[in-house]
Amino acid sequence: MLWALLLEYDGGPFAGWQRQTNGLSVQEVLESAAARLNGGQPCPTVVAGRTDAGVHAAGQVAQIALPDRLDALRIRDALNFHLKPHPVVVLDASPAPEGWNARFSATGRAYRYRILNRRARPALACGRVWHVPHPLDAQAMHAAAQTLLGRHDFTSFRAAGCQASGPLRTLDRLAVTRDGALVEITAEARSFLHHQVRNIAGTLKLVGEGAWPVARVASALQARDRAAAGPTAPPEGLCLEAVRYPAPLFPCMGASAC
Repeated sequence: MLWALLLEYDGGPFAGWQRQTNGLSVQEVLESAAARLNGGQPCPTVVAGRTDAGVHAAGQVAQIALPDRLDALRIRDALNFHLKPHPVVVLDASPAPEGWNARFSATGRAYRYRILNRRARPALACGRVWHVPHPLDAQAMHAAAQTLLGRHDFTSFRAAGCQASGPLRTLDRLAVTRDGALVEITAEARSFLHHQVRNIAGTLKLVGEGAWPVARVASALQARDRAAAGPTAPPEGLCLEAVRYPAPLFPCMGASAC
């Protein structure tokens, strides 16, 4: 039987979602736990978004086939038992709809990038934020972000090794807000290019610190050249917040993964 799983994880200890030869991945940990429920047989997974090393998830969605004898609560609790001590948790499990695919059925993805903007380094938020000690102008960053909304060729914000078939993407939302010392960048789209959000965050940081005028972000986009945009922001500030589908998969979680 095919199941949809709602996951959260701390990406810090992992070499990313996808199985790697050079380090432990979230996929490996989850599939190893699932095999314990399947008589030791492999349980391949498909995920909505392949997060990079160090990137976190609060609302990742994966699909997996497990024995029919298990119900949703037993799957969630048994997987969580076998996932210990790794920082990966199954928040919910639900039977997958007919023809559903965790990746290709998704209609939207939401990411949040967090910057801790204060002189003192983080203690409680260590590994969850990008620490920028000098002042940032969040309003200027937000104004620059609005120039990236809509459908564009995002070559300037695409990783060199991106495997997507083309650079065109439609950015539905890109907002920069400040709450005390925390500056948050929220990005929503049907899909993203490799490193797109982190490259945007690194570019907006240049605007926030006054190194770039607001208008230069639009010029960087139009250049269609990775060298024209800013640096790639570090992975620890990025979190996959939610994946959206035509119909809610996990009603008990409300809007966080609908």
